[in-house]
Amino acid sequence: MGTFKIEGGIRLKGEISPQGAKNEALQILCAVLLTPEKVTINNIPDIIDVNKLITLLGNLGVKIQKNGPGSITFQADEVNVGYLETEAFKKEGGSLRGSIMIVGPLLARFGKGYIPKPGGDKIGRRRLDTHFEGFINLGAAFRYNREDHFYGVEAPNGLTGTYMLLDEASVTGTANIVMAAVLAKGTTTIYNAACEPYLQQLCKMLKSMGANISGVGSNMLTIEGVAQLGGCDHRILPDMIEIGSWIGLAAMTRSEITIKNVSWDNLGVIPNTFRKLGITLERRGDDIYIPEHKDGYEIKTDIDGSILTIADAPWPGFTPDLLSIVLVVATQANGDVLIHQKMFESRLFFVDKLIDMGAKIMLCDPHRAVVMGHNFKSQLKATTMSSPDIRAGISLLIAALSAKGTSTIQNIEQIDRGYERIDERLRALGANIVRV
Repeated sequence: MGTFKIEGGIRLKGEISPQGAKNEALQILCAVLLTPEKVTINNIPDIIDVNKLITLLGNLGVKIQKNGPGSITFQADEVNVGYLETEAFKKEGGSLRGSIMIVGPLLARFGKGYIPKPGGDKIGRRRLDTHFEGFINLGAAFRYNREDHFYGVEAPNGLTGTYMLLDEASVTGTANIVMAAVLAKGTTTIYNAACEPYLQQLCKMLKSMGANISGVGSNMLTIEGVAQLGGCDHRILPDMIEIGSWIGLAAMTRSEITIKNVSWDNLGVIPNTFRKLGITLERRGDDIYIPEHKDGYEIKTDIDGSILTIADAPWPGFTPDLLSIVLVVATQANGDVLIHQKMFESRLFFVDKLIDMGAKIMLCDPHRAVVMGHNFKSQLKATTMSSPDIRAGISLLIAALSAKGTSTIQNIEQIDRGYERIDERLRALGANIVRV
């Protein structure tokens, strides 16, 4: 188990380029299974979760050719579907949340798809019903082995398009159903579809492969099935969650940082949400410039003077993956804020570690926390802690970088799952961080 040792209280300075988007990469990589032709993907982040999925594709028989940093060509012309029923796959597939999205492409192209209960962050219940109800609507037969938590869908005669209203606007669920529907017979309409930029990117890639998809960017997608798909080249967007993390880091450490090439048009409400916390950020071309916050930052209230509430919501609402960042940044703001994490019931449980560091946080229930900012009048103090999941992990890292003294963060593999060479990149900005 790896550990970070961080000397806090150092102001950073410089430029940082965001990695490719983790959540897009997990969808895009699964889509290579839809065609026997070559698919080249660029700007792939070099992180544990993505690398695990690439290894899984290789074990399925997908040919993998590395072209250079972040660029890989895949060819799924000799897929070994039998690997899905091996003990090795049950172990490998169960260690990664994103593995669920291989089911749609495999079902569409080969008539069957299996998956063990996926792993990932322990942030509360993460249901798979939307995925499998979508496959069943397309005509697949579903089975579930409770003994070893193994899911299966089969459609030996192919899938047939239909109308469906999703019970939740699940991003991975929508992606999985879209990948299944592109090769189904007839028309599929998906209402209450997720419309996140990464889902839009998947649809853009599939259309470049020959899929017929309309309504991209809305909550109603219409897909006319095609007989086959071809190859393509695709570039992954910069990671909006990492961009938000850098914004939070700059404010919390009162550092002057420029985040390069952020794809502003795909950031939605993220910049304005940080502005509500009083953080100054400027758009300079396609970059974000955050000046040194010498005098701190003051949380805005609602129009009627009530306490600001920041809550997560499906796109174009605020992404739940950044609520942990907002929470930690608020600990040194001037003012109070209510954080409402609606989607996951265990995601706020890391606040006890911040309280140990001296933060003033009242956990109301598993979904809500009130943060009373110190306005930098009382610096957080260093401590030893463990990273419970990716986003809480980076939040604790930001807290440690702002704290007085030397902090230790254990279980940093959780951070490495979502952030590429985070210690190296922080050192380039002047941080004192060592990987032990």
